[in-house]
Amino acid sequence: MFIPANAARFADDAATVAAATRAAGTSFYRGMSVLPAPRRTAMYAIYTFCRIVDDIADEEAPLATKREGLDAWRRRIDALPEGGDDPVTRLLRDASLRYALRREDFHAIIDGMEMDAGAPIIAPDMATLDLYCDRVASAVGRLSIRVFGEVSAQGDRVAHHLGRALQLTNILRDVGEDAARGRIYLPREALEAADAAANPATLLADPGLKRAMAEIAGLAEQHFAEAAAAMRGCDRRAVLPARMMADAYRPLLGVMRAAGFAHPERRPSLPAWRKLRLAAELLIRTDRHR
Repeated sequence: MFIPANAARFADDAATVAAATRAAGTSFYRGMSVLPAPRRTAMYAIYTFCRIVDDIADEEAPLATKREGLDAWRRRIDALPEGGDDPVTRLLRDASLRYALRREDFHAIIDGMEMDAGAPIIAPDMATLDLYCDRVASAVGRLSIRVFGEVSAQGDRVAHHLGRALQLTNILRDVGEDAARGRIYLPREALEAADAAANPATLLADPGLKRAMAEIAGLAEQHFAEAAAAMRGCDRRAVLPARMMADAYRPLLGVMRAAGFAHPERRPSLPAWRKLRLAAELLIRTDRHR
């Protein structure tokens, strides 16, 4: 069994990233509670790392300054084998040793943040969108699935498809917010096929937007289905957190479809009764796998 070199410092570092994750106010903190303590701490460290580099990309600063910040994190990731100098890097080093995390996946996340750091993304082509999804979502999945305990090629397939499914769902959910920020993550091909103009200022009122969103929802559904198929070839306990994330996000596509993708300016959410039922189902599933 892997034992950290300094157990007391590990406990302090673990408390630091747990507090940072809890303070973020997302469901991620509660969602990772199904994991044993060392795996849970590793996930909190990965989450905190992602938040840090995302904040660098989103800050109000010149692009050169953002790149300096992201490059500094590339160097820190490269230096993990030699140790870390703060709670996050120390825990990432520990997680990398415990769970054989790959340096290139950390670098891919930073590369994804750099894509967001420059000029606003407006209607990328499908290949660029897929690369973006791989970097900001599937790369996180490749780290996560190993922490969960699945290191097989099937595990990487889960990360590949589930990461894309979740990110595409996020893009559809946030169309209105992104347009207000001068961004369009919907791919150029889908907009052109729907005769929708790639203009953030007019996108929400464009009659073709609904058709473009429906096309991307179909693509997200395909990725959810591929992820579910890949999960069947994995250890059931190891992919439980991934299955829970899929079950929490996939119903949003149904909500948007049922509404005909109307009112894209509103961020869709599940009705309260659906949330309660989903929470009960996840609790039952968690108890069965303890």
